[in-house]
Formats: sequence, C-alpha cells, structure tokens
Amino acid sequence: MKTGRLVPTLFLVFGALYFLLPLLATFLFSLKKIRDTWSFEAYRVVLADANFQASFLFSIATALATILVGILLVVPTAYWVRLRLPGLRPAMEFMTLLPLVIPAIVIVFGYIRMYGSSSYLPFTGSTTGTNILLVCGYVVLALPYMYRAVDTGLGAIDIRTLTEAAESFGASRRTIILKVILPNVRAAVLSGAFLTFAIVIGEFTIASLLARPAFGPYIALVGSNRAYEAAALAMIAFAITWGCMGFLQVFGGRSAGEKR
Repeated sequence: MKTGRLVPTLFLVFGALYFLLPLLATFLFSLKKIRDTWSFEAYRVVLADANFQASFLFSIATALATILVGILLVVPTAYWVRLRLPGLRPAMEFMTLLPLVIPAIVIVFGYIRMYGSSSYLPFTGSTTGTNILLVCGYVVLALPYMYRAVDTGLGAIDIRTLTEAAESFGASRRTIILKVILPNVRAAVLSGAFLTFAIVIGEFTIASLLARPAFGPYIALVGSNRAYEAAALAMIAFAITWGCMGFLQVFGGRSAGEKR
C-alpha cells in the first residue's frame, strides 16, 4: 500500500515542480530590474505604461463582446439541437472541434482574404469593421470550450420537461430560453465565459495580423525590447488566467450549491 501511494505522490510532486519552478524563476527574475535588490519596479513600470492600460482595456472589452456573442450563438443552438435535432449532435460536435485543429493563423488569413479592403465585404477597411472581425475570430476560437460547457450543462437538466411545462403556461421560445433554460445552465455558461475570457486576454495571432491594440501583441512587443517588464507581464497574464479559474470555481460551485 505504501509503495502504491508513493509512486503517484512522486509523480504529483514532479509534475508540480515541473510547472511551478519555471513560474517561480520568472517571478524572481521580474523582481530584479533594480540591480542587487528585490523590487516590484518592473510591475510599476508596466502598470504605469499608457500602452498597457489601453491594450488591457481593449482586450477586456473585446473579451466581454466575445462572451456575449458566444452566449447568444451557442445557448439557443445547443438547446435546439438537444431538443429537436438530436441527430445533428455528432455533426455539431465535429464542427465545434474544428478551431482546435485549424491554426489561428489560417483562420485570420482566410478572414483577411475574404473580408479585406479589396473584397465585397471590406471589414478591414475601417476600425469598427476590423474590431467586429476580431470578435468573430475570437468567437470561433472559443467555440469548442463554450459549446462543450453549455452542452454539458444542458445534458444535466431535463430540457424537454422544462420546455413542455413552460409552453403549457404560454411561454414563448424566447422566454423559455431566457427565463427557464439559461438560469438552469448558469454554471455551465460561466464556465465557458471565463475560459473565453482567458483565451481572448492572451491571444496573439489574430489580433496581431489584424493590427489591433490587444494585450497579446503588447506582451510580445514588450518581450522583444525589455526583459524584466516582459517577465512581469507574463506573471500578470498568468494571474489573470488563474483568477478566471478561481472565479469559475467560486461562482460555479455557488450555482451548484443553490440548485441543491
């Protein structure tokens, strides 16, 4: 029994060290901007940079828009497929997995080719159009995570009974989705939303090739010029990602507890 417990424990410790030691080294390096002393000077410089603030706020706004569009697209679609078209579920699962196997650079080059300034739909001809195209690209990238989360949430409730009960009271389809289905899959939607937020905050390829002032390209730009600030940005991005995971656990657990 001791040997059986020792081996998994060793693997767990090795895995933790494999992931945590590089993070610790990066954090310690970020504190060495001032020679021969430990300080948060690199973090102060980064947080005071107007470009950091602009890029971070732009990515937050883009992430919120992506989450909203993703919810409006995925929740009704997944609900309708489960309720009326269960035979299409394998096809839907296949289509939502495509962004995982098609590189982001292929997607964005396709967007530029299809919606460039020389096309019939010149989205890239204006700032607003390019921002819309960026949000659409992020919706595609986050689709596997958002759809899986929502579909799993729908599978945990009896949507057919809930729909029939709501229809018996004269509720419209829109009312059923907004006031019956959506509250029951809130934890699943939050899961997909926080994963989407983490993806958008750190994404580089699409934002860079569409020339948008997002957080990912800003990190790459700082990393090519300043070492300590780049390490500080890496730690900030890591903290944001894990903050999203923490919020997911808190709000998801609270929602599950309320249901019970």
